[in-house]
Amino acid sequence: MKVREIQDVLSARIICGEEFSDREVFSACGSDMMSDVLAYVKEQAVLLSGLVNPQVVRTAEMMDMQCIVFVRGKQPDDSIVSLARERDIVLMTTDLPMFASCGMLYEKGLRGGAIR
Repeated sequence: MKVREIQDVLSARIICGEEFSDREVFSACGSDMMSDVLAYVKEQAVLLSGLVNPQVVRTAEMMDMQCIVFVRGKQPDDSIVSLARERDIVLMTTDLPMFASCGMLYEKGLRGGAIR
């Protein structure tokens, strides 16, 4: 699934990284606990989270994730946006809750990553 398709499915707004909207993502992970995210090993994934701090971007970078979607209308501050820009990670926000967001992406064919 392309990043722009995720944007459409979730009625999300791109905060930064719009130039990467043609990137492909092959799996998804939804969590507010970054330690849980580290249990997944899938390159080119999307991370859905309601946690808005720099650790989300750092975790996504470590896991080679292409895109972060902040759920529940969460908005990252300028330092988080700057960090994502430096690492070429797409940031989006959606008003949808995490459960609905994950379900909608799953329904469109995006699956979860494999646990180590």
